[in-house]
Amino acid sequence: MQTLLTGKHLLREQDWTNEEIETLLTVAEDLKLKFAMDVPHEYCKNKSIFLLFFEESTRTRNAFECGITQLGGHANYLTPKATQVDHGETPKDTIEVLGRMGHAMGVRNTLVNGHKWMAECAKYSKIPVYNMQCDIWHPTQSLADLMTIREKFGKDLRGRKFVISWTSAPGYMRPLSMAQSLVALMPRFGMDVTLAHPEKFDLMPDVIEMTKENARKHGTKFEIVHDMDEACKDADVIYAKGWGPIMYVGDDEKAGLKLIEENPGWVVDSRRMKLAKETAIYMHCMPADRDVEVTSEVMDGPQSVIYDEAENRLHTIKALMALTMGNISRR
Repeated sequence: MQTLLTGKHLLREQDWTNEEIETLLTVAEDLKLKFAMDVPHEYCKNKSIFLLFFEESTRTRNAFECGITQLGGHANYLTPKATQVDHGETPKDTIEVLGRMGHAMGVRNTLVNGHKWMAECAKYSKIPVYNMQCDIWHPTQSLADLMTIREKFGKDLRGRKFVISWTSAPGYMRPLSMAQSLVALMPRFGMDVTLAHPEKFDLMPDVIEMTKENARKHGTKFEIVHDMDEACKDADVIYAKGWGPIMYVGDDEKAGLKLIEENPGWVVDSRRMKLAKETAIYMHCMPADRDVEVTSEVMDGPQSVIYDEAENRLHTIKALMALTMGNISRR
């Protein structure tokens, strides 16, 4: 267990060791029990966290806001428009000021260079900075996903097959961040990872190389396939959501949406769940497009753990805050 986490940023999972992540999950389990039994746990009493959202959010925002309240602290909800960020104030100036008033800052920015913006905050920050999702990573979601999988299968996940599959989600180009966080993290905890997507929907090359190295280092497997049925065979976890062909079309949304439309049929239904193991679970970070990405039969079925997964956002985020900002004093 690694307890020297005060002030540590969370910009991506790779910056945390397995031991540090194990510590966070252990604390999350304890906080979940305390929450269930209504045991007070004000480990961040009188602490403030700033939550800067460039986009709207349901699970992330409420997990942070409810979480800090339960820890005895307070959240300040911010947007670029409601601050001077929209007028061009730099990440350095923003965090230098806020860091003298509060004790942590979360940033959600999935726009192009979103990760670069929050990394610039972290560079100058004297308080922990959390990535609430960017264009490259979504660490608070993937950690909750890992906690959920361990609740269902136990902590020894070696040999379990984890599938992250693209789905035909229309309307707009979703970022790569969720798929990238999952493929890079899960091999580190014993799972054999299968990434499934049509041609032209590749993830970032650097992330793929990181994933291969994580799999090599931890003695697990990583493969990429372009057939959803093949991916689902004998799976323990089917995690399926859409992302845009960003590596192929860049920010050309019209071209990206056209490619999505050209790849129908990438959907999780009961037939595909039957290709997996009988004990397999279905996961999605939500919001999921019902009867487009996944049938309601699967989404509401006995193998779906999406609401457990959503709840665990609260507990893992509380653990993150308690470990990294609980002893932070105003500077």
